[in-house]
Amino acid sequence: MADTVNSLTQHLYEVLVDLISRGADAVGTRGLESIVARASTLGPDGAWLVAAGHSSLAGLACARGQVEQAVFRFEAAVAAGYNDCVAVHLEPIRSLLHGDPRFWALYERMRITQADLDELFWLHREMYAMIQEAQQSTVDNIGRRDTGVALLPQAPLPTREPNSPGVLCTRVELAAVQTALRAAAIKADFQRSAENVSLSLIDDTWNYAGARQDAWYADGLDAHRQQAAWAREFVERPGAGTTLGPCPPLGSIAYPA
Repeated sequence: MADTVNSLTQHLYEVLVDLISRGADAVGTRGLESIVARASTLGPDGAWLVAAGHSSLAGLACARGQVEQAVFRFEAAVAAGYNDCVAVHLEPIRSLLHGDPRFWALYERMRITQADLDELFWLHREMYAMIQEAQQSTVDNIGRRDTGVALLPQAPLPTREPNSPGVLCTRVELAAVQTALRAAAIKADFQRSAENVSLSLIDDTWNYAGARQDAWYADGLDAHRQQAAWAREFVERPGAGTTLGPCPPLGSIAYPA
């Protein structure tokens, strides 16, 4: 079957979920390299997928301290339309590359609109919020005696037409983060649930009333988290500029933004 933008977008999403869930050492880089090669045959429509593959490989190179490889991959990503000027203020990119004049030069070639920049800020805030929610959920589940399993709520992805296709890279990344964190939370819930079922079968003094109370409390927390996720939905700012221009100066963006 011939590759399409949609099929490679789905493949990129699956590769990123695997990387987030199992780590680069377990997954390797072959999947990302395949996306770059295959998307390169799709012409301009596939350019943002090429950018996504190269930028993800650049991030992995930064994590390994590979300066030359990181610069090479970011150069290729920017050439393909990469413009996530918020992501490049993350560690370890900030400490590894912000002092490199080659990185300064390629950063200055990146272009973004104010409307797209607003969305990038939101996408990264939502990644941070999801990580915080997952961590808090783990803490809240300590000592729970019920057998309930809940989904980790997530805000809906933006559906606006971006002014620059590079924003699509970050949308797929957020979707992958949401899926990976939700899967990890569900796995932990199933494990806790199975352990509680086993304990209730062998312990004649098992506190069933306490388990019901824990379930009610957990349901309340889940409802609160879902409402909070819906409330975080991206809303496009009226009048936000749609003309491409330079990104904010390198080093000027705080993360989480």
